[in-house]
Amino acid sequence: MSNVLIFCEHKDGAIKTSTLPAITFGREVAKHTGGEVYGVVVGSGLGDAGADAARYLSKVVVVENDGLGNYLAETYAPVLAKVAADLGVSTVAATATNLGKDLLPRAAALLEAGMVSDVIEVTGGKAFVRPTNAGNALGSVEVLTDVALATVRQTEFDPAAPLDAAGAVESAEAGDIDSLNAEFVQLNLSESTRPDLSEAKVVVSGGRGMKNAENFKVLEELTDLFGGALGATRAACDAGYVANDLQVGQTGKVVAPDLYIAVGISGAIQHLAGMKSSKVIVAINKDEEAPIFQVADFGLVSTWENAMPDLIAGVKKAKGA
Repeated sequence: MSNVLIFCEHKDGAIKTSTLPAITFGREVAKHTGGEVYGVVVGSGLGDAGADAARYLSKVVVVENDGLGNYLAETYAPVLAKVAADLGVSTVAATATNLGKDLLPRAAALLEAGMVSDVIEVTGGKAFVRPTNAGNALGSVEVLTDVALATVRQTEFDPAAPLDAAGAVESAEAGDIDSLNAEFVQLNLSESTRPDLSEAKVVVSGGRGMKNAENFKVLEELTDLFGGALGATRAACDAGYVANDLQVGQTGKVVAPDLYIAVGISGAIQHLAGMKSSKVIVAINKDEEAPIFQVADFGLVSTWENAMPDLIAGVKKAKGA
């Protein structure tokens, strides 16, 4: 019987919803191994985050220390590796967020364990499927080390539902905290009333075809009408039209909203890899041969200048705005 450990990201005394697909992944692994699914919460000033995580997990280990107040892979990875070793788990997983993709490989090195990124399917206790070649091919991977580590693509696993009864919450010591000369300097947050890009039900994205940053205000108006999140291609981000944290794609954020509206986006494979799992895709592009139309459920061959006013007016009318 082999158990699974899930690294739980948290905010304001609760685990983030992005952690829930990783818990689902853990439950699927446990079906193959016959084990339990545990969680670990790391940080400072955690509040009720441990208890919140325990609603989904049979046991949660809370590691709270003032030296862990700000995330650094150099300090968090040894803690995660220590908890995994102490619990004797066979699998350690986290969602493939920016934090998860930074942390898990470092913990794998400390555990001298095999690592699989962007898992989209579980086929065995240590056997997984992951996309490769920008999502154009799938690879079957099996980890042969005693412990397997994995980051989980959250768009491919449903959010976990709470257990009938909450699990136990235990505390553990962080041990010696050594930042290895790394230093947390500051955190710059961009405040927004919009939902997080990776969790939004509606995403409106623009590409290089938007021409400049000023034109993205049109997309922002549509985004806010839907109560969604604004996204962009790498080309638009690199050109400075919008902030880099709005990038959708292979090297950005992977999203799978109920509705994805792509405006002025040609559909390079790197971008498609980040959004083609969306439930409904609407594409607006003046080039009828644009690759984006190959994955779109609805497509309009038009310039955004001609299409957007009518689309915005139609949404306003439907909402009674």
